[in-house]
Amino acid sequence: MKTATKYSGAFLGAAFLMATSAIGPGFITQTTKFTDQLQAAFGFVILISLLLDIGVQLNIWRIIGVTKLYAPDIANKVFPGAGMLLTVLITIGSLAFNIANVAGAGLGLHVLTGCSVTAGAIISCAIAMFIFWVKEAGKAMDRFAKILGFIMIGLTLYIAFQSHPPLADALQQTILPKQINETIILTVVGGTVGGYISFSGIHRLLDAGISGEPALPKISSSSVTGIIIASVMRCILFLAALGVVSHHVQLDASNPAATIFQTVAGNWGYRLFGLIFWSAAITSVVGSAFTTVSFLKTVNTYAAQNSKWYIIGFILLSTIIFIVVGKPVSLLVFGGAVNGLILPVALSIILLAAYKKNITTTYRHPLWMSIAGWLVVLAMTWMSIKAVIDFMKQF
Repeated sequence: MKTATKYSGAFLGAAFLMATSAIGPGFITQTTKFTDQLQAAFGFVILISLLLDIGVQLNIWRIIGVTKLYAPDIANKVFPGAGMLLTVLITIGSLAFNIANVAGAGLGLHVLTGCSVTAGAIISCAIAMFIFWVKEAGKAMDRFAKILGFIMIGLTLYIAFQSHPPLADALQQTILPKQINETIILTVVGGTVGGYISFSGIHRLLDAGISGEPALPKISSSSVTGIIIASVMRCILFLAALGVVSHHVQLDASNPAATIFQTVAGNWGYRLFGLIFWSAAITSVVGSAFTTVSFLKTVNTYAAQNSKWYIIGFILLSTIIFIVVGKPVSLLVFGGAVNGLILPVALSIILLAAYKKNITTTYRHPLWMSIAGWLVVLAMTWMSIKAVIDFMKQF
């Protein structure tokens, strides 16, 4: 095991990989659409999702970190065959999410350069694949996530200041909302820690050789850091959007987030949005592909021996499906909902593993973390059922 202090950069890199995997185009589109729908009450959604996200992340990262096993290996020790089930669910959710990520990358470059959305998706696909072609792909991925993460947060913060949001109303409704929408909470949590996202950073640490009980304090800190980074970005984007929609500006349904930036800063703001949207999308493409293959290689020997080519193939497949299917904005929202439905299953398996001595040996998982984790499972299961019922009522 490598020492936690020596590899502090890897911990920050893992946190940013998780955060930028979450801060994708779906994250930006959802936040804008839901702010338009709930107005200041969306602050309550952010608060609740932050608490749920931490409950998910701490449990998953600590249990995987202490066992030194990838999630599918843990799942197989809980229930024979569960690792394959989890891998299938994660792969389906990741593919839906990554098609949306590629769509977002295409939209971002279209806004930034004027090229077609399809051309933007193809260019972004090539850039993402290049990252995994370089000799030290892990370190390149870490640096890529950090740099673009800082760019996204910094530029969006500028727009938030310029939009002059009603801060008092936002603060009040974050505590006492005028309306609550469970389906939106499900989608937001799913878009932050659902599906593959909560596994991305800890699987990156395992790849770096960082695991075991001595590393748990830093692993826990890194997991929460990732959630805080993503939540800060969501808060800033929420305030930017609130400042615009509170003045009854009609958002463009085909690209709602772009309206926010263009309203605040004109044509320059529109180009700025393109850069932020592309940055969010391309880092999510990288994170999704890496994490999906980290699952596949534990259940497939050929994938383990050729992980780089599987990652490249996954990115290429996502791009081809997007080009054929289209409908980028619908895909962006759909991806978060799918991963929200997968989350209770994945978290339940990990929580059950915490109390199996053949998996954790002498490690004792904190009781409060387990309770928090099971509460998240119950809450997400209830919201998932309600969301499915609401969806069925439309037919």
